[in-house]
Amino acid sequence: MNESRTTSGAAGEPSIGSLVGKLSETFSRLIRDELQLVQAQIAEKGKSVGAGAGLFAGAAVFGLFGFGWLLFTAYFALAGTALPEWAAALIVAGALLVIAAILALVGKTLIAKGPTPQPKESVMKDVEAIKQGVGK
Repeated sequence: MNESRTTSGAAGEPSIGSLVGKLSETFSRLIRDELQLVQAQIAEKGKSVGAGAGLFAGAAVFGLFGFGWLLFTAYFALAGTALPEWAAALIVAGALLVIAAILALVGKTLIAKGPTPQPKESVMKDVEAIKQGVGK
């Protein structure tokens, strides 16, 4: 006789305890397998995201150097006219500071408009969904 099956006396059907034990074992195996799958997917995605982020960082460095050369060219263009060099440098630096201030204000506005995360509400929604799923 199979020891993992205990009979309830009616036609060799497994008992409730045996079914609950099997259900819990199957459920825990399912959860473990799902977690391993998610972990593998995250690792795979992480590799491609890491490579992409590295390329973006390289592009940002070269873009920053290119922007610096453009600013240096603007300085030379202004200094080559009737302006003294200090005035040309002051104009380029002032323009950069104005652009930085505008970007900072727009960024601050966007951050203020963003939604505030409510982790407690999210957890409560998850608990309610689980309760409804179990109740069916």
